[in-house]
Amino acid sequence: MKIFLAGAGGVIGRRLVPLLVAAGHDVVGTTRSFDKAAAIAAQGATPVLVDVFDADALMRAVQAAKPQLVMHQLTDLPHGPGTPGYDAGLERNARLRIHGTRNLVAAAKAAGVTRLIAQSIAFVYAPGDGLRVESDPLDLGATGARRRTVDGVVALEDATLEMPDGIVLRYGLLYGPGTWFERDKRGAPGLYIDAAAHAALLALTKAKRGIYNVAEDDGAISSEKAKRDFGFDAGFRI
Repeated sequence: MKIFLAGAGGVIGRRLVPLLVAAGHDVVGTTRSFDKAAAIAAQGATPVLVDVFDADALMRAVQAAKPQLVMHQLTDLPHGPGTPGYDAGLERNARLRIHGTRNLVAAAKAAGVTRLIAQSIAFVYAPGDGLRVESDPLDLGATGARRRTVDGVVALEDATLEMPDGIVLRYGLLYGPGTWFERDKRGAPGLYIDAAAHAALLALTKAKRGIYNVAEDDGAISSEKAKRDFGFDAGFRI
C-alpha cells in the first residue's frame, strides 16, 4: 500500500516507518528537518520536507505522492512536563492538532484519499468511575492548558471523522525510547512506544471507521475494541 505518513520523523514515526517498510508498504514520510529526512530515507521510506501549516505545499506533496492512505502522526512536544517550554509546547501542539489536521484532511480529500488514520490521546476523558470507553465524554469542562489540549483533540478527531474512512487512535501516555519517559512508565493510561507504532500498522487494513482506545490494561481505559477489531497487543516490542 502507498502511505503518506505525516510525522515520519517523530517519536512514533521513527518506530513505525521500519514496521511499515518491513510489511511491504511504500511509505512517503514528512518532516520539517533535513537531518530527519536523511534518517527517514535510511529506514527505507521516501522523505518529503514540508510544513503541515503550509496548506498549499502540503496539498502538492500529497498529490505528488498519490497515496492510498494518509496517516497523521504529527506532534510538537519537545519539552516534557515540569520543564521550561512545556506550556508553550502544549499551545503549539494544540495548534497543530487544530490547523495542521485540517490542512492534512483537505489535502487527503483533494488527492482522492478516503482512509485517514490519526494519532489522538486517551487521557482527556471527563472524570468518572470505571474504565473509560470510546463513547464516554471528553473533559469539555476543563480549564487552562488542559482545556486547550482538549479543544485540540476535539478538532483533530472531528476533522478525521469527516473522512469517509477516518480512524482515530487514542493513545495512552507514551513511554520508552525517544519519549519523555524513556525508562519507566509514569502514568495511566500508559502505552509503550513500540506497541503504539504496531497498533498503527495493524489499523491500516483492519480498523473500522471510528475511534479506538489504544493503551495498556492499567485500570484507566478499556482497549477491548482495538483488541477485537485489529488485534492490538500492548505487549508488543520491536
